[in-house]
Amino acid sequence: MISINRHILPNGLRVIHHKDITTSMVAINVLYNVGARDEQPDKTGFAHLFEHLMFGGSVNIPDFDGPLQMAGAENNAWTSNDVTNYYECIPADNLEIAFWLESDRMLSLDFSQESLNVQKNVVIEEFKQRNLNQPYGDVQMLLRPLAYKVHPYQWNTIGKEPAHIANATLDEVKDFFYRFYAPNNAVLSVAGNVEFEEVLRLSEKWFALIPKREVTPKNIPQEPDQTEARFLEVERNVPADAIFKVYHMCAKTHPDYPVYDLISDLLASGNSARLYQSLVQEQKLFSEVNAFISGDVDAGLFHIKGKPVNGISLEEADKAIQTEIDKLLHEPISDYEMEKVKNKFEANQVFSEINYQNKATNLALYELISKAEDINFEVDKYRAITVEQMKSVASTLFRKENCSRLYYRREKR
Repeated sequence: MISINRHILPNGLRVIHHKDITTSMVAINVLYNVGARDEQPDKTGFAHLFEHLMFGGSVNIPDFDGPLQMAGAENNAWTSNDVTNYYECIPADNLEIAFWLESDRMLSLDFSQESLNVQKNVVIEEFKQRNLNQPYGDVQMLLRPLAYKVHPYQWNTIGKEPAHIANATLDEVKDFFYRFYAPNNAVLSVAGNVEFEEVLRLSEKWFALIPKREVTPKNIPQEPDQTEARFLEVERNVPADAIFKVYHMCAKTHPDYPVYDLISDLLASGNSARLYQSLVQEQKLFSEVNAFISGDVDAGLFHIKGKPVNGISLEEADKAIQTEIDKLLHEPISDYEMEKVKNKFEANQVFSEINYQNKATNLALYELISKAEDINFEVDKYRAITVEQMKSVASTLFRKENCSRLYYRREKR
């Protein structure tokens, strides 16, 4: 069990604490409830742009990384469609430096045209490198709008196109910041070798005076049920053909979410899983094959992807995947298989909780979605899943009309 302390500041900032005496370090994690789903369809990529802008200097501190380097700390950030996350890992004796830095950039950034231009160029180059000039880099740019017609999950975290970032004005960027990067729209999670009283003292000292803001209410259109199968075929300059299939699944807060996760593990968690054993090892139809869930807060996607070996068409590969799905739907799931995937989940969960930085991040995520204490009952949820639940959820998930397929063909020369 992870022991958890919490406090809510008058400005709405939720403070979560866990003491870990196995380390001399402390992780401070600031999670903002803003991601790509909060953007406008004609102004995408802003949340990811802020991941970069937040390191470009804040209102009172021009250099964010310098003080951390001198304090023996490391820091980073990441953005998803749902959240934006920042963290520092710092020696316990220097913890106040991290509070000072994080509070100042929550207060306000050093908004300047020069800083914005620099970070816009960085993001645009990243877009080109990862999504336009890399083999298979545009897969999500093709799959998302194929599967989503209403929900803002239809675009990547990095945005729909580089022009949306290139055209972003300083006023638009400021407006986005003050609508979302607020204490009453964030969770401050601290894990490591520090007492709760010290975390409270530093939180009150550095964060309590930041004013609460008028956070834009989320009014996100929910995706309607998909009623017909969708298909897209493209040719690209890539070394091998590939197939991608996605199915709509439930939101992260839904009781069936762990069942979907366990289905993906049953199919593709490791070399002993069904898809690898059958399609790679035994039939030698694929060079690689995988299944996973997107992990989104709102209703997400269940992914299956693979690269068939030379001589196997995408149509044959698709049929082979469907055969394995049919086996899952119509043939028994053994007690051994169920126990194996549950054991693997529990092991991964336990190992992830050993690291103090992971604990800080995970506690913030659980707190944002519901409450941090839920982390202690996650394994129990998975342990309680039955074969009957797996079959029932799979039969709803793998309906043909719920599937969007992408055939990604190698260009003919």
